[in-house]
Amino acid sequence: MSADTARDSVLDLHEITKQFGSVVALDRVSLRIRRGRIAALLGENGAGKTTLMRIAFGMIQPDSGWMEVNGNRRRFASPSDAIAAGVGMVHQQFSLVPVMTVADNVALGGRGKLSTSQILGTLKRIALETGLELDPFTKVENLGSADRQKLEIIRTLAHDAKIMILDEPTAVLTPRDVSDLFRQLKTFAASGGAVVLITHKLADARAHADDVTVLRHGRVVLSSHMSATTEDSLATAMLGRSSRAITQAKARQLDEAASSVASLVAVVLPDRIARPPLNLEIKAGEILGIAALDGSAQLLLRVLAGRTKPRSGHIDLPSRIGFVPENRADEALIPEFSLPENLALADAGSRHGLLSWGSFRQHTQEIIDDFDVRTPDTNALPSQLSGGNQQRFVLGRELYDKPPLIILENPTQGLDLNATEFIHERLRKARSDGAAVVFYSSDLDELADLSDRVLVVSRSKVESVSPDRDQIGRALLGTNGS
Repeated sequence: MSADTARDSVLDLHEITKQFGSVVALDRVSLRIRRGRIAALLGENGAGKTTLMRIAFGMIQPDSGWMEVNGNRRRFASPSDAIAAGVGMVHQQFSLVPVMTVADNVALGGRGKLSTSQILGTLKRIALETGLELDPFTKVENLGSADRQKLEIIRTLAHDAKIMILDEPTAVLTPRDVSDLFRQLKTFAASGGAVVLITHKLADARAHADDVTVLRHGRVVLSSHMSATTEDSLATAMLGRSSRAITQAKARQLDEAASSVASLVAVVLPDRIARPPLNLEIKAGEILGIAALDGSAQLLLRVLAGRTKPRSGHIDLPSRIGFVPENRADEALIPEFSLPENLALADAGSRHGLLSWGSFRQHTQEIIDDFDVRTPDTNALPSQLSGGNQQRFVLGRELYDKPPLIILENPTQGLDLNATEFIHERLRKARSDGAAVVFYSSDLDELADLSDRVLVVSRSKVESVSPDRDQIGRALLGTNGS
């Protein structure tokens, strides 16, 4: 390695090893992050990416190895130490306080106490420099997922981070927001900052990162300039096999004679947007994709799941509905409960009498086996599982009794290629078994690949389009037919 490269280094992790029980999460991992560059950190779920960056951010301590920041050996006992050293991290799972305002959340975790006028001035400066703007007096509980992600990034910028770590930052952003984000990240790097991008989206990594490191089973298997790689070589490093070996089933022709599973008649969503009332019929054996640029998709899905009431209109839903929410950590799982206890939460409101915990443990083991959930044991806590394995368990729980209608919000958000394809295969199987599947995705490619038909929800109308990426994108932007 050249002397210039060493001088450019702002974050060095040396021989980092971390073990959780019998599981070796990181095995002598070394990583160098350089000033003025965006470095992609890739790998399957459970490969050790987030664990490595949590060590860099002072959230957990390594069993062995050491770290240098700007050439000086450092040990962060907490994230406060990391922030003070100019290291910031935007987490995949939001770390915001819902009942507090945007401004109050920005003030949390900073260096020293800031006045309200200082916070407002900082937010105004960031908005002018980046275009990332939120009402400082809005409570976080009233923000959608995309705006919460924006707030996480704004908060990191507000704390004067010189090294920014982002864990799956584009998972809930619209294409326009993604473009704005990477524009800002490149500006940040060009001004002397450094960015670590944890992502499962190879296209984003290859388009925007300068350097790349791939972890597999807790070890570095590739470290290179991005220009020296291809999408297929990265997939091979991540998965141990070529991306060409991952096949995708195409959408089928819809069966017009299929029975109706759910229907909406003259339904007005509770978002007070003046669009025409919605009429929709969902049939057995189809996958319906939902596309939207705002929170309307989630409102529609929650109406279909029976979780939210519309302002008006008639709804006909089956008695059993599987529901996989977007934020699994807050809405699908209780981290302090075991997996059998989380399984018992399904339909808990309709249960009565004594619970058979032996049956719940047996059913949990069946889900673990059937959905290949990597877990220490049947009674593990969700916090002991990677994000991909949490999602497999939640999906297995919701599909366990084969409901006729399955609703999913961003079902592969933050998952790697392998886990994403597994989820897709299970949803296609549910469709083949006669279920109706309705899902929202912020990824247009996923909507095109998985859906039999797509419903685009905009502020002015609801439009049905073919599962084609360009058609979906034009409908979202209101440019169809132009």
